[in-house]
Amino acid sequence: MIRRSMRAAVLATVGLAVGLFAAIAARAAEALPQRDAAFTALGHLPDWDRGVWQVDWSALFAGGGQRTPPEQPSLTPEYAARFAAYKASQKEGDNVQPENANCVPPGMPQIMSMPYPLEFIYSPGRVTIAIETDSQVRRVWTDGRKHPADPDDTFNGDSIGHWEGQDLVVDTIALEPHVLMAPGVPHSDEERIVERFHQVGPDRLDVTTTITDPKVLTKPWSVTRPYLRHADWQIQEYVCEQNNHDFAGPQGQAGIRLDDNPPSPAPHP
Repeated sequence: MIRRSMRAAVLATVGLAVGLFAAIAARAAEALPQRDAAFTALGHLPDWDRGVWQVDWSALFAGGGQRTPPEQPSLTPEYAARFAAYKASQKEGDNVQPENANCVPPGMPQIMSMPYPLEFIYSPGRVTIAIETDSQVRRVWTDGRKHPADPDDTFNGDSIGHWEGQDLVVDTIALEPHVLMAPGVPHSDEERIVERFHQVGPDRLDVTTTITDPKVLTKPWSVTRPYLRHADWQIQEYVCEQNNHDFAGPQGQAGIRLDDNPPSPAPHP
């Protein structure tokens, strides 16, 4: 009788432990990012993670070497006046943005149009975009989550993505107040940026960026930029503060540092 009771107690303890372990495992699984639906359905994602990508500047020029002007933002009267004041403050030949020239990253969307390459890194539930400019990183969550109810403002914003076939669609909000929509054009707290990444050839990727901001824009502003793959390139280290000779004054005037020839370090004793 005692032996039978002991056996029942042992079985009950084991059952309790198994149930507890299963509950902990289920809770842990819920906490982990879920693999992209596109990955599950297709068994693979586009091979954008092979090599790096760079804006194809040659494609932005029409025949005869004349650049095709991109669509300009249609500004509300308040922001049109602010942009006019910005333009009036610029001296001829000055097109340097003080913030970026002083090693402050440009933020979204301008970080995506810099002349340096970027690369895609896939992981379950996330696409990471590593950008050589200012060593910036964008994390695009593709695990089905929503934007936070009260997100922290950052230079690159809070980005949620999903796959539509082989296209990646990214929705970004919560940009840091000092980040500019375009040179001389700030944004409001209602700015929203939607990007569609669409591969049009083995080594070409078109990114269409559409910005809405009812306080700043009278209509959505959309720009498409082509990127070319460089399969044998890799992202290099970018430290803006190191040997920065391209700082700018408060009105955007380019300048040079006065300490171009710092004294040599003293020899070791």
